[in-house]
Amino acid sequence: MNSAAVCGVILVDKQAGMTSHDVVAAVRRLTGIRKVGHGGTLDPFATGLLLILVGRATRLFDLLITLRKEYRVTVRFGAVSTTGDSDGEVTPAVSAPAVTRAALEAVLPDFSGEIEQRVPAYSAVKQGGERLYRKARRGESVVAPLRRVRIHRLQLLAFDAASQQAELLVSCSKGTYIRALCEDIGRVLGSGAYAAALRRTAVGEFTVSRAASLDSLSDLSPADLPGPASPSFLSCLSALYFLPVRELDPREAAAVGNGRFIAGEAEGPVRLASGGRLLAVYGPAAEAGQLRPLVVLS
Repeated sequence: MNSAAVCGVILVDKQAGMTSHDVVAAVRRLTGIRKVGHGGTLDPFATGLLLILVGRATRLFDLLITLRKEYRVTVRFGAVSTTGDSDGEVTPAVSAPAVTRAALEAVLPDFSGEIEQRVPAYSAVKQGGERLYRKARRGESVVAPLRRVRIHRLQLLAFDAASQQAELLVSCSKGTYIRALCEDIGRVLGSGAYAAALRRTAVGEFTVSRAASLDSLSDLSPADLPGPASPSFLSCLSALYFLPVRELDPREAAAVGNGRFIAGEAEGPVRLASGGRLLAVYGPAAEAGQLRPLVVLS
């Protein structure tokens, strides 16, 4: 495939045990396109929806990363993990009280809305130019930064008192660590907790039910990989569904192709299209009545 002619997003249902970069590398091998990225990391233990940006779609990362994420997480109480999830070393919490459904339901509202999280020590966030997880693996003491995130929805779906497990639905902003959320809930309850399983079910309006497994993609030739007719493929234009769109005339399209300002009004980023194809994303310029280029694909 010619990366210069490609601009799209493949919805992939990531399996457990793979990093997001592993999926990117696999798609590079399958398509023969070097320019491939993803639209938001999933931890290796997690499964579910991963947006794979192919070709010029990699330029849309900063816009797609802002989309709301939805997860289903299995929280296990009465133990803690070195990584906050099932991949770490799990240790039973000493003298931890059993969690009841009523107690859990009582604390969940405290974790809704805008909250402050400490980034997990085992994370890809950089500190001093180095990933935190590299320092943690060397046994170095890591003081991770605090981050403000938003929990739009936090719902208890199921609770099993015998196994001390709960299933939660979480809808949240970018940058939210679900395993940190589980640890914080366990800390408030005095029981300890970690994320035993995690599945991303949606990114924006895109759901995992539309996604293709990596195994199903590996059975296809590059020419047969998901394209415009596949529910697991998004054109660049449709991937940015949350932005207003403006259809350009030929003169405007030529100007946009050269990255020039054009006349127009907008409150924020706007998709500029021609013939059903995304040419660029523009935003308001300092001068009133003008739009300036943010991302040019044409």
